[in-house]
Amino acid sequence: MDARLSYYTNPVGAKVTKFVNSAGKAVADSSLPAATQELVKIRASQINGCGFCLDMHTKDAAAAGEDQQRLHMVGAWREATVFTEAERAALALTEAGTRIADSAGVPDDVWAEAARHYDEEQLTALVCLIGVINVYNRLNVLTRQPAGDYQPGQFG
Repeated sequence: MDARLSYYTNPVGAKVTKFVNSAGKAVADSSLPAATQELVKIRASQINGCGFCLDMHTKDAAAAGEDQQRLHMVGAWREATVFTEAERAALALTEAGTRIADSAGVPDDVWAEAARHYDEEQLTALVCLIGVINVYNRLNVLTRQPAGDYQPGQFG
């Protein structure tokens, strides 16, 4: 499969992705645990059917030492016993924030559970991360970015 276009080499796309990357860097540098960040990226990418991001974030998580069983269980996190309560709250918020049209917003109980586990900085980072990964998922799905060739750390 070939990509429909490369938004990295297009002048407008390059400008937009520069700002999205900056937003992602702000989240990456926050106190939100790195493992939680990768789980969120993986779950949103599964929901959105973004193979490019799934390839990237599962490989990056594995390279950072994430357990393979946990990576395999992200799609069934509700039934899996390998996630902490805080991670489960982050995954629930990710689903609600990614499927926002399905429930007319994020339910109060989902928000409250996330707020119970994360302080204000972490919760803000989590919300921003959900937004950023959804932007990237949409860019990649719209342009049919191929998946499978990503190397951990490829984009620095």
